[in-house]
Amino acid sequence: MTPAGSHHRPRTALAPGSRDSLPPRRSADPHGASGVALWEQLAGVATALQAICAGQSGTAAMAAVDAGLRPGVQALLFQVLRTLGRAQALRRQLVSRTPPPAADALLCTALALSWRADEAPYEPFTLVNQAVEAAKRSMATRAQASFINACLRRFLREREALVAATDADPVARWNHPLWWVKKLQKDHPAQWQQILQANNAQAPMVLRVNGRKGTVAQYQKSLAAMNIDSAVVGEQGLILRQPLPVAELPGFALGMVSVQDAAAQQAAPLLLQGLDLAQPLRVLDACAAPGGKTAHLLEYAGASSPIQVTALEVDAVRSTRIHETLDRLGLRAQVLVADAAQPQDWWRQHCAGALFDAILLDAPCTASGIVRRHPDVRWLRRETDIAQLAAQQARLLAALWPLVKPGGRLLYCTCSVFRAEGDAQVQTFLAHNTDARLLPSPGHLIPGNGNNRGAVPDNATGEHDGFFYALLHKAPG
Repeated sequence: MTPAGSHHRPRTALAPGSRDSLPPRRSADPHGASGVALWEQLAGVATALQAICAGQSGTAAMAAVDAGLRPGVQALLFQVLRTLGRAQALRRQLVSRTPPPAADALLCTALALSWRADEAPYEPFTLVNQAVEAAKRSMATRAQASFINACLRRFLREREALVAATDADPVARWNHPLWWVKKLQKDHPAQWQQILQANNAQAPMVLRVNGRKGTVAQYQKSLAAMNIDSAVVGEQGLILRQPLPVAELPGFALGMVSVQDAAAQQAAPLLLQGLDLAQPLRVLDACAAPGGKTAHLLEYAGASSPIQVTALEVDAVRSTRIHETLDRLGLRAQVLVADAAQPQDWWRQHCAGALFDAILLDAPCTASGIVRRHPDVRWLRRETDIAQLAAQQARLLAALWPLVKPGGRLLYCTCSVFRAEGDAQVQTFLAHNTDARLLPSPGHLIPGNGNNRGAVPDNATGEHDGFFYALLHKAPG
């Protein structure tokens, strides 16, 4: 469970602006576009998959991959994780006992990439040949090479029948753990299928234009001049038709734009709208790393605003990300390495014991709303994590609410679609805090759905991650 005050996003290896894409579709070239042998990439994917299945994060698993192999391995691994449920079901059709971990990971890698011929990144026979080659080249799988070869050859011969035999398996159908599917069916009976479908798709790349340095229209023209297609989303966002490295974005190094999903871009406007930004305001970003929302608060307030933002992060290493983000954008905030759940350790010493006009609590959560960006999350989480994280969220709310000035506000948000971390959490809080009132808020944002009924009218109208927002107002003294 993530410590309180730390940023809760899964630490996967896909950096902002990097390409979550696949090698050329339908390729039969075992070296692919990169010139790296496909068997080497498949071996790297299988090793990373084995680590994830053992409970390691995607970030840690990818960090162990050779740098020269990493781009191709990452792209293939993301596809494998998005279809792992089907691959494991197919493997159970092929063998009665689970193979040793290394062989199982390689077998499932090949099955995940080749089970749908129209979506396979390489010709299925090429994937099978190269998977067998990878098995022969590794000490961990050499003894099972013939077994893997026999399984995959049978799969090629009987693919349609084997796939049909797994269609009734909900884990194979939706590529999520069964408890996750059932939880969504209960929490979102009308939208659970949409959520799961969105989770299995590749997320779009969305930019946030720095309002201090230009307008959305101006930046869109800069993109168009470079033949980069985009569409406006929300107040300050642009969604790119195709992702590209941040180094290729005009003015990125100069702070003209940042990478941030449209759902996350709603935090700053929700918290600050209606406040007098011409007056000195004290604002706390309670779980701030890597600093995207901290920066957006300052951008939204504008250069002439006397706003004072304090950003907390419990992890000293990750707090450096906040500094890097602010430096690139030319912004300044007070950055503290501190636990948001323990205000007695930092509030009086570093904030002079002054109450805040507004607090942003982007709380640690299951990250169930950002699975399309972090496909390892679904396989790492356990159902018991929900209650543990909900308890942590409640502690953070209880610790930070006393720091809100009477008449002030707190924006509670999570990148989760589970109601225990959203609606249920807030209703419990309201029941125990009679000085709190819920202001118009988006509530649960469903991934990929811009038409959120009952939400505030300025919601983004395009693709976005799953999120929850509740804006809480504190009664005047």
